Amino acid sequence: MGNITLKINNVEVSAPEGSTILEAARLAHIEIPTLCFLKEINEIGACRMCVVEVKGARTLVTACVYPVSEGMEVFTNTPKVIASRKKTLELILSVHNRDCLACVRSGNCELQQLCNDLGVTDSGRYDGEKPETKIDDSAAHMVRDNSKCILCRRCVAACEKTQGIGVIGANNRGFKTYIGSAFDLPLADTSCVSCGQCIAVCPTGAIYEKDFTDQVLEAIADPEKYVVVQTAPAVRAALAEEFDHPIGTNAEGKMAAALRRLGFDKVFDTNFAADLTIMEEAHEFLDRVQNGGKLPLITSCSPGWVKFCEHYYPDMTENLSSCKSPQQMFGAITKSYFAEKMRIPKDKIVVVSVMPCTAKKFEIGRDDQSGAGLPDVDIALTTRELARLIKKVGIKFNELPNETFDNPLGEHTGAGVIFGATGGVMEAALRTAVETLTGEELKELNFTDVRGTAGIKEATYHVADMDVKVAVASGLGNARELLDKVNRGEAEYHFIEIMGCPGGCVNGGGQPQVPGYIRNTVDVRKLRASVLYDLDEHASIRKSHENPEIKKLYDEFLGKPGSEKAHHLLHTTYVKRVVNQDLED
Repeated sequence: MGNITLKINNVEVSAPEGSTILEAARLAHIEIPTLCFLKEINEIGACRMCVVEVKGARTLVTACVYPVSEGMEVFTNTPKVIASRKKTLELILSVHNRDCLACVRSGNCELQQLCNDLGVTDSGRYDGEKPETKIDDSAAHMVRDNSKCILCRRCVAACEKTQGIGVIGANNRGFKTYIGSAFDLPLADTSCVSCGQCIAVCPTGAIYEKDFTDQVLEAIADPEKYVVVQTAPAVRAALAEEFDHPIGTNAEGKMAAALRRLGFDKVFDTNFAADLTIMEEAHEFLDRVQNGGKLPLITSCSPGWVKFCEHYYPDMTENLSSCKSPQQMFGAITKSYFAEKMRIPKDKIVVVSVMPCTAKKFEIGRDDQSGAGLPDVDIALTTRELARLIKKVGIKFNELPNETFDNPLGEHTGAGVIFGATGGVMEAALRTAVETLTGEELKELNFTDVRGTAGIKEATYHVADMDVKVAVASGLGNARELLDKVNRGEAEYHFIEIMGCPGGCVNGGGQPQVPGYIRNTVDVRKLRASVLYDLDEHASIRKSHENPEIKKLYDEFLGKPGSEKAHHLLHTTYVKRVVNQDLED
């Protein structure tokens, strides 16, 4: 395909044939505003914010879907265009809940930003009847408030096209249209997997995670409670964005400092439990390979993926690793090993996790997640909630020094930190599994074939006289594609890593929300993942089985990977769920 030449605001632009006006305008450093548009998944021209004038056209056209042509002349900022965009915003506001001060997205709302940019105020110019709305807070992880929905359908596209689930869509028609589940079921009664990708793409406050920051402050203030916090690998790769740092900034040191100033009794790192997960999962993989166990072994770190498997591939729950996620392993060890070591009654310990993932809020309430006889984790926060908590108590994040985590549950390796990127669990497991199988030290620790943000990756490694076939998928739509190939007999693997969110945890549903125009032009997943790979590259220890605190944990408490005690504390079970149980009944 060649290039074509057109003019945008009288500036000559050369754009690839097949480009839209929106894409061509970016080549001229002009950002045409959008609300509904998301590249490749929601290119529907529905919101009408991106209208422009094209010389010779009888009406304004939508830049996000209108193709460019040779000699075309486009105008993006004429009075007619500006007036149309303002009217669109005023009409949206006429049926919108405008209580912005009470909204979790105030100050980070794409609708609010466009109103500011175009000088649209809460004038009530088109005030009239408002559609009836209701709040759905039935799910463990999120709230849906249709009074703030602008019908952009981004959430619908993320659920259906990216994740391959489709539990929400447009109900009714015309003025009464709203986004909801089939038959208006509460979200908790659908096969929603709690991944939060709908929250990640919502431009307003119509969808948001349930906030538990007040409960955390209450626990910290209770003199009878010993409150510890753990932070997932991907959180440090994104938290700084909430404090105006560029995407791809490492916030590890300032994050540890902020958590300490919030008043937690201990500030630990989920990376420790990631190393622990590798010890158990690598042992499980080798046991299945050597003793004829169910293959392929599929990772179980991502609770969104696990629930997806239970709903949509129930027969493959036998392939899932029985290992709990690092979040849950950490809680189980804190309320057993750590409690005994510190002589603290386990019922006095409150375990708080900070995760890039909304599905972690669902996971902490799952059955068989109470290794020490109490819930492994008591409260799960998202990265966004932590940022709000830091701001709420007046901590000046950007002025903090870099601090380190507490021990013994803060020591980790480079293998643990790359868990946050797609392919990271596979790479970490291979480092340990290969050395265990061969009895030899690896000369090259980087398994680059499983790195990168591609939705599906495959590789074969010759280890100890056998070819180990592995695959990695991120995003549940990609997981579906991969598993269908396995079920049809078109692909055969020994080990599969699946992450529920595209790109892995760095792009989790609980990470800082990124405006549509950045999502459409910047590889956010790659930038965040680079933080984790850089930490791994510079780590003094890069293999989970060489973590000295993990060795001590097994020597003093667990015995060995796969032991009866380890299995009781660190492993779990799954259920075969029905898709939309209520519909079946």
